[in-house]
Amino acid sequence: MKHKQKEEKENNTNNNVCIPISQNMKMLKEIPLEDVRNFCVVAHVDHGKSSLCSRILEFVGNINNHNNDMSKNKKATTQDNNFDDSEKEDIELLDTLSVERERGITVKAAAASMLYKHPSAKGPNGTLLLNMVDTPGHVDFGFEVTRSLSCVQGALILFDAAQGVQAQTLSVYEKAKSLNVKLIPALTKVDLPTARPVDVALSVSELFDFDPDTIIQTSARSRIGIEACLNAVAEEILPPPEFFSDVYYNRNNNEDTITNEKKQDVDVSSSLITKDNNILIARVVDSWFEELRGVICLVQILNGELKETDRVSVLDPTNNNNNYDNNNLPKQQEHFSVQDVGLVLPKRIRTGNLSSGQMGYAIVGLRDPRQARPGSFLLLKEDIQKAKNNNNNEIFFLHNNDNKRTCAEDTAAVTSTKSALFASVHPEEAGGFDDLCNAVDRLALNDTGLEVHRTSGSSNSASSQGGGAFLGPGLRIGFQGLLHVEVFRQRLSDEFGIEAIVTPPKVPYKILYHGMKEKEKKEPIIIEDLIQWPKAGEKFSVEEPIVDVKIMAPMDYAGSVMDLIKRKRGTDMQTNPIDDSLWLFSCRIPWAEVVTDFHDELKTCTAGYASFSSHEADPPYSKANLSKVDIMLNGEIVDPLAFVSHQQNAQSQARVVCKKLQQVLPRRQFVTIIQAKASGKIIASERIKAYRKDVLIKSGKVVGGGDSTRKKKLLEKQKKGKKRQQELGKITLSQAA
Repeated sequence: MKHKQKEEKENNTNNNVCIPISQNMKMLKEIPLEDVRNFCVVAHVDHGKSSLCSRILEFVGNINNHNNDMSKNKKATTQDNNFDDSEKEDIELLDTLSVERERGITVKAAAASMLYKHPSAKGPNGTLLLNMVDTPGHVDFGFEVTRSLSCVQGALILFDAAQGVQAQTLSVYEKAKSLNVKLIPALTKVDLPTARPVDVALSVSELFDFDPDTIIQTSARSRIGIEACLNAVAEEILPPPEFFSDVYYNRNNNEDTITNEKKQDVDVSSSLITKDNNILIARVVDSWFEELRGVICLVQILNGELKETDRVSVLDPTNNNNNYDNNNLPKQQEHFSVQDVGLVLPKRIRTGNLSSGQMGYAIVGLRDPRQARPGSFLLLKEDIQKAKNNNNNEIFFLHNNDNKRTCAEDTAAVTSTKSALFASVHPEEAGGFDDLCNAVDRLALNDTGLEVHRTSGSSNSASSQGGGAFLGPGLRIGFQGLLHVEVFRQRLSDEFGIEAIVTPPKVPYKILYHGMKEKEKKEPIIIEDLIQWPKAGEKFSVEEPIVDVKIMAPMDYAGSVMDLIKRKRGTDMQTNPIDDSLWLFSCRIPWAEVVTDFHDELKTCTAGYASFSSHEADPPYSKANLSKVDIMLNGEIVDPLAFVSHQQNAQSQARVVCKKLQQVLPRRQFVTIIQAKASGKIIASERIKAYRKDVLIKSGKVVGGGDSTRKKKLLEKQKKGKKRQQELGKITLSQAA
């Protein structure tokens, strides 16, 4: 009854605050900067972020409430248990990729702007401009979350009222706090029969130091708490400060105070931007590629105004060598004409201009999103030329001058991505390498988390670098995690119709050489491909990447979780009770143990109730007694199947791999010998028998009768043919292998 009253109350007040932005474009020009609110929605995976964002857009009138009648019909028919699942409401409108809708997860952050009437507004219309960003929840797409948090002043952090606090929630909380982002707690799915809003609210208040009375209760399905979320955003989140103010500088440098030296640098630059001299500064939040329009940039206007027909240049603060000359002035920049500018609602609507405080899209004629990476800036051509003519480099505050970091560089630093693991990708068809390259290049335009390297030049290359005679040429690609690998493979299939073979992911290792003369000494190297592993006879030591892992699991499964951590070579384990039924486990585990099957084993030993998050440890590498295990098929090494294992576990893991390959590889006309080799020794071996025709029977009769020499001759001839086939026969590997 309480939920129904809340829903009816919100429906009645909706008409007072609902201002469809598409019908009130003139109102945008009258909204001052202090009436702008930038916020994002963060949470653990599957805690209802996209659903809540869609309800917010529906509440403010950005999207039509065309599901109202369907919702009423659902309530009427649910009592009779006759409701058809095909009539479910579409409440994840910000998930546009097919892989997002199929898996029910958010892969790429999405933004939308909206108008909202609120008493806190200082403008003449009493209306706020809200810029909202929906973020992914899975740890593999954490760079999207960091990118979103770096351009907002506040965030709604969601907790599932049934599942409670999860590991990724804790990771997102720490990330937001490190960026000085104001957090507003909210519970989702409070209308579920299994919801525990009171217990979860108490756990959240203890762990995160929130006031339990201020935690908002919401439900996207029942439209509960939507207006309360908007009111909290309007009241608690500060408007964006001026770009060169001390507040902005301190926020991006994570400092409460500012030194006189830095303050002087900021004041010098801020004097260049006044009401009379309104220089355009537009920060690129995200960029993606569309077939017909090219690169679409999601930009945030920090100062000035961006209009169509403007000539702009893209400056990247993290790429100083390419952008600046010896006099700290930009080199000759390529200029682009602004073709299309507008807002995202979440559909794009053309406005012709974007002013300070607004967030929207801009099409400037780029063909590659890497030309406008997140954290880069758009500046007007005339402003750059004016500074060059006056020999005034103070305008280029983006440059790292005299080794002093600026706020712009810190923003770009938190948006950079680093591959966590690497895998080789090969086409299933022998002549499909060029098509695979084109598809991956196009996919990389929309997924900046990919790091692509070619392992061979073309499809005609006979080089064994890509995968030898077994897989042929391929691509070496860096990913953010295992889910990122799965999503990449599914998008290749869905969007381009290409079935690719992805080898088991490998993590980078640090190799340190020993026992060499001073002239022959080699520097420590980090290898991403096991082909670069030192050869037998060289003296070296190996350091493997380590991650800090946090596991949230019910107390009943504490023993199983501890055993799993021990089996995965975990160290420095600590436990912290969250409430009467939930524990937090913290430990350090080798990254190679996490990316293999840690997630599956954790879910198995906790009946699916546990969750975990990981991030790079400090220091990031640790020495370990490791060895490389090569897999050989009929005496030939298959580089994509090689793996690194702890020496104590090398033989047992090699036996498992050989046994699995014996079950997966098809039987052929010749014998297939599967062997595992480590440190120059064969440590495991399996055989796949060849198909054998009974050559002693012809037309239903035994050949040769009782003559044994005739039979031996036929068998010997068959044996030679099988041996010749084994030498010349080709073994192909499938994705299962």
